Amino acid sequence: MKKLVGYITSGLPSKDFTVDLALSMKENGLDSLELGIPFSDPVADGEVIELANLKVLQNGLKIDDIVDITKQINNKIDTLWMGYFNSFYQRGDVSGKGGFEGFLETAKELKLSGLIIPDLPHEEANKYKEKALKNDVSLIDFIAPTHSEDRIKLITKNSSKFIYLVAYAGITGSDKVQDLTRVIENIRKYTTTDVFLGFGVNENNAKEKSQNVDGVIVGTAFVKILLDDSISNIQKIKQISAMVKQIKQDIN
Repeated sequence: MKKLVGYITSGLPSKDFTVDLALSMKENGLDSLELGIPFSDPVADGEVIELANLKVLQNGLKIDDIVDITKQINNKIDTLWMGYFNSFYQRGDVSGKGGFEGFLETAKELKLSGLIIPDLPHEEANKYKEKALKNDVSLIDFIAPTHSEDRIKLITKNSSKFIYLVAYAGITGSDKVQDLTRVIENIRKYTTTDVFLGFGVNENNAKEKSQNVDGVIVGTAFVKILLDDSISNIQKIKQISAMVKQIKQDIN
């Protein structure tokens, strides 16, 4: 069965709402949840997620708030954190040990299954992979349609949990289309790790985009609903949960 990974911006519009939404998404078929860690310059994200980041930062959301959210959901749904390297590096661990290695110990305590860090290059990530796996955390690898076969072979060598296949060169939320046949064939040649397609996946195209991969990653489509001030929080949860259910059915 193909998997569905969903991204939501943590704390939008509140901590309690994020917990309720996460659990509802799980009940409706979500396999894994990316909790977005707000950052002032989310370079891989489009204007929708960038605006969501800005709103929660203006509301004063802190990493410790996301820790609280995670503790309430991590026994109920497979949970990853998605954010930018500086946020993790600055957080360190709960005992005061600084740096990214310190944070990996926090990740284990929080029972995070993975970290998605778009601005951490593969060569830098490799320095931390052994430590991450010792803490039962996967550093998710990215592969783009512009990568050569040699680059794909290198990246997939130590991949774990899943590979994040970027659907097109650019930022999240666009409707670009690129032929990924060659890229997927090269990935399959060098690894048995699951391949999940992200960037531009929504309720209208998920079935098509799920072809030849093991799952899809949806973010902007959910965050658009979170940003819609014309509907209530209850309606937001209902709409997002219904979209989760539809996408999960469509891709299978």
